[in-house]
Amino acid sequence: MKLFLAAAWIGVMAMPAYAEQNCGDLTNQTDMNVCAQKSFQKSDTELNKLYKQIETRLKDDADTTKLLVTAQRAWVAFRDGECSFSSSMVADGSVHPFVMNSCLEGLTQNRIKDLNGYLSCEEGDMSCPVPAK
Repeated sequence: MKLFLAAAWIGVMAMPAYAEQNCGDLTNQTDMNVCAQKSFQKSDTELNKLYKQIETRLKDDADTTKLLVTAQRAWVAFRDGECSFSSSMVADGSVHPFVMNSCLEGLTQNRIKDLNGYLSCEEGDMSCPVPAK
């Protein structure tokens, strides 16, 4: 019973990320899993595009580029570890891909916001590691 309640709670918490991707009112687990995976893949593609834009802006600054690479690798390790941990309660269930991908997408969307913030820094903003365009 506890496993079912935990899975239901995680599923409900993950629903906003799934719903925001226009997955509709899916009713079977397979479709929900596929939808969550596609949503995460879309977010991951967007994240990689933004990351490359930041790398391009930093092309003349090898030291800051190294810091970006280190930060991004650490963030990916955190994201993957956090989602593995947070979905561990349903690791053997059919809902696991949905919960895992919803978590990955949610954290990726947060990182996208961070990277977009770096790309929209104003000239002279000393707290921003990415030079203004």
